[in-house]
Amino acid sequence: MQTFSWHHLNEWHVSALPIALMALAAVLYFLAARRTTWSRWRSAWFYSALVVTFLATESVLGVFDMSYFPDHMIQHLLLIMVAAPLLALARPLDLLYATGPDWAQRALDSRVATALTHPIAGLLFYFVFIPVAHLTGVFQLMMEHEWVHHLEQVGFLVVGYLFFRVAFGAERGRTLHPGLRVVFVMAAVPVDTFTGLALVMSTHLPFAGYLGMLPMGTTTESALNLFHLGGAIMWIGGDALMLLACIPMVVQWVRWETRTTVEIDAELDRLGL
Repeated sequence: MQTFSWHHLNEWHVSALPIALMALAAVLYFLAARRTTWSRWRSAWFYSALVVTFLATESVLGVFDMSYFPDHMIQHLLLIMVAAPLLALARPLDLLYATGPDWAQRALDSRVATALTHPIAGLLFYFVFIPVAHLTGVFQLMMEHEWVHHLEQVGFLVVGYLFFRVAFGAERGRTLHPGLRVVFVMAAVPVDTFTGLALVMSTHLPFAGYLGMLPMGTTTESALNLFHLGGAIMWIGGDALMLLACIPMVVQWVRWETRTTVEIDAELDRLGL
């Protein structure tokens, strides 16, 4: 494995299957959006999510994601905390429900779909997936087998989407009070903190073969420092992005409270109270 340097920023890890899947998703979303009255903003969020996913997996981040742990963690944050929230804002399930065939509508109305999109499910998925993906044997499997890594990348998008669709209240189904959405997001912050700190405080490499995946001559101490840096990125970067996501949510909460207060005052005035 070659040593990373700034000269590698223009390298690309172009894979036919991921690009084909992203292109297919873009075409299907475009065709579905043309069949109904659909916000251009939602379409813009969807294509932005695809761009972020492409950069996270096919750019230089994809070149070194199986060796440099800091690079690996940056990729994960981009997928679950940037691409996934954008995907949630794009409301793909709402678009499928509005334009899809009858069987798709029945599937989205099913008990299984209702359970998977429930707020508690979104929070549980996040609570379980983050530590399992980084602190268990799943991490070793992912670093040793690229196809497992690709499944993990998809997992970050799906889990992030299920979490942030609840946080933003962007789609049909069970929703939370705007104030509870902020609490919902803040409840997930300790997961990133715990996982990041566990990686930072680790006294050994994630698995025996990890050192062999780094450039020749890399010492165990240097490899462990890279591992700690990745944990710090998960901890600080994850918490920062979560708090950043809370800003528009707090604004939405304040607007909701203001609008509700005005409506209540108008109703009281109508009743002469």
